Amino acid sequence: MKKKISVKRKPGFSPYTFLSTIGKGRVMLSFQKKHKIFAQGDSRDGLFFVQSGKVRLSVVSENGKEATLGILGGGDFFGEGGLAGQPHRMSSATAVTDCVLLHIEPKAMMHAMSLEPTLSALFVKYLLKRNIRYQDDLVDQLFNSSEKRLARVLLLMAQFGQEGVSEMSVPRLSQETLAEMVGTTRSRVSFFMNRFRKLGFIHYDVGDNLCVRSSLLNVVLHDDDGISGTAGAENPTARADRAKEPPPAPGQPADKDRARRPPLS
Repeated sequence: MKKKISVKRKPGFSPYTFLSTIGKGRVMLSFQKKHKIFAQGDSRDGLFFVQSGKVRLSVVSENGKEATLGILGGGDFFGEGGLAGQPHRMSSATAVTDCVLLHIEPKAMMHAMSLEPTLSALFVKYLLKRNIRYQDDLVDQLFNSSEKRLARVLLLMAQFGQEGVSEMSVPRLSQETLAEMVGTTRSRVSFFMNRFRKLGFIHYDVGDNLCVRSSLLNVVLHDDDGISGTAGAENPTARADRAKEPPPAPGQPADKDRARRPPLS
């Protein structure tokens, strides 16, 4: 009688396990709040995958003007330019909160992606989604008022989209940083943040957190026609408030002079 020989199968590859564990070419790093992860111009030495915490990406122009590219959180990649042949970092990365990052050497990432299609597909999907985000950012800058742009930044930071979630807590950024992300002045950010707070769209939590409510989406969805605060209702004080708004950033068009976004077909 022939005996059946059982063969142990090698466990399937999990990209999420690869991105959350240490191994050859992969090391877990911890950074304290406000610590510099890398600086613009540094030699690239691999990419990072955020395990926990928030990371700020920024660039500085030749005349010293700084701009914030975005705030990253758990599940985000950054610093992958070296995979495309960039010899130096094109931006700086700073820990907004205490964070834990997986650092992956370029050879280790390229080797894993060549062997494991699931990891390659996950990485490509992430890059495509981020490219769409950048396109949306450009449209946002071209067509939307600074109030709408600020509301969108706060909603993106809070990562709204999860069903049943009406409020999310995010790290409280300085008004200067928010102004850089929105492309306006600190005084206008202060004005709109106070308006959002009075309307109940946001509130300041204990500590360094800001609570963002899903109702803030009303600001993004409405046209800039004096409607603010409640869906489908005209706010009688909105037009008066707009007269009190600080002027836009130098060289930027007033919100009323921005091109209207074309209607969807």
